[in-house]
Amino acid sequence: MLNNSGKRLVIACGGTGGHLFPGIAVAEAWTAGGGEALLLISEKQIDTLATEGYGHLRFERMPSIAMPGLFSLKMPGFLLAFLRSFGNCRKLLRDYGAHAVLGMGGFTSAAPLAAGKWMGLPTFIHESNAIPGKANRLNARFSIAVLVGFEACARHFGSGKRVEVVGTPLRPSVAKRPSREEGLAFFGLQPGKKTLMVMGGSQGARRVNELVAASLAVFEAAGIQVLHISGPGDFDLVKPAYEQHPGAGELRSFCSEMQFALAAADLAICRSGASTLTELGYYRLPSVLIPYPFAAEDHQTRNAEIFSGPGATELWPQGDLNESNFAGKILSLIHDEERLARMSEAAGRLALEDASGRVCEVIKGSLK
Repeated sequence: MLNNSGKRLVIACGGTGGHLFPGIAVAEAWTAGGGEALLLISEKQIDTLATEGYGHLRFERMPSIAMPGLFSLKMPGFLLAFLRSFGNCRKLLRDYGAHAVLGMGGFTSAAPLAAGKWMGLPTFIHESNAIPGKANRLNARFSIAVLVGFEACARHFGSGKRVEVVGTPLRPSVAKRPSREEGLAFFGLQPGKKTLMVMGGSQGARRVNELVAASLAVFEAAGIQVLHISGPGDFDLVKPAYEQHPGAGELRSFCSEMQFALAAADLAICRSGASTLTELGYYRLPSVLIPYPFAAEDHQTRNAEIFSGPGATELWPQGDLNESNFAGKILSLIHDEERLARMSEAAGRLALEDASGRVCEVIKGSLK
């Protein structure tokens, strides 16, 4: 068991659920080993929602800084904001007595990592996706080691950088694995029906939500119940469809108890963020992945290919889907028991256990 008593770790993880939830998972593992953790998050609504229920952890909010193009007229303003954030982070790290800094991705991590490097602290980044974004390409310059979720990502950081494949940390609450019966009961769903879970990610997925809402009548007629986590931004968009079809299932804007949703589902429809894939693998859950088509460097498609290659998922490009073909494709898959069983087995083989512990061990090994 990790023993890091008295060691203080600062984790910069705000901006998206894909950064925040793995950061929370590492903080839970670090504090379980006797250490202390401070999580730096953004001022976005998703960070506020996602941190509810974690009163035992310490969070500090800091402004988000998005890097513009190199020759953008906004670059001078970005540099000034970065320098101001860099100074604030130096003071925070000094006052907190930090022993190490971990960045989970995004430009929210850049200033804390730069400040940590300037102070001579061990600094690390974690990249969950198959292809690193421009933020983590920059953040790698401030880090002594890069921790990656997928082995395919390692080559993007060059041969001169220490890279460790650790997986993507999973929140302890999600790692509990309740039974299917417990999951269905949590949402008031019927145990005798196939359950389709729809999750667009922490910030929703407009086109996926639209397609599911347009298919509710078909799903309801086929005896399929839908557990739909729309994201706060799209809740009002899809709510009228569920009011029109009250027997179609359960609609939530956000779900902080994802372990019950994952346990209840027979099939998931999701975007293909790295944290989502980690959860699908851990629960051996068959899925349809619809990558966000405008993700940087199309990294969501690259993520999805890691699961679709061995048969753990169906990869459906968003442009191939419409209101005429979507419901039929879902029904064909969810009723194919043999296909779902093969997908479940393949998903389970892709799961990398105890990523949080692996991250903490690497960090602990750098401390004196």
